[in-house]
Amino acid sequence: MTDINPMWRIKTLTEQFGPCGIGWRYEITDKQLCPSSDGTIAAFVDINLYYNEGGAWSEAIPGTGGAMFAAKEKAGLYTDDDCFKKALTDAISVAAKALGIGADVYWEKDGSKYDNKPQDTQKEPSENDKLILEILNLGKERSIEAACQKKFGKGLRKLSTDELKTVRDLMKENEAQP
Repeated sequence: MTDINPMWRIKTLTEQFGPCGIGWRYEITDKQLCPSSDGTIAAFVDINLYYNEGGAWSEAIPGTGGAMFAAKEKAGLYTDDDCFKKALTDAISVAAKALGIGADVYWEKDGSKYDNKPQDTQKEPSENDKLILEILNLGKERSIEAACQKKFGKGLRKLSTDELKTVRDLMKENEAQP
């Protein structure tokens, strides 16, 4: 299991519907900076995504994305001038999820209770798969892989459940530190 590169979702939108502006498009409906009590500032972008099928545009598919404008780091606050671009990319990804783009990454099987398949054929993700997804949601995949190689001498997907819990806990501690 892995997290999805946002550019893969954009590529898939383009492959499925055509180039942006012709086969799919988005409109930014809101942008805002939200300060928190600890001095950090989050940037959020709301969009409506549309796709064109058979010459007709779909109804709006909403997506909200976020990124940090001012994040706490060891040396103090870091300001990211790309925060709105990152938040927009995230919002496109969120809206694309509603179209099922990348769904197979999050579900081991595509079945649901509405399929003709018996319920017991649908396997719950393993504890390791859940931990890996949680870890990937806490940070950048490449830096996580490098840290796992350094600490354990093996990649994220080769770690034991206990090692995965250690990585998750360390990442949560880093996230909480000022």
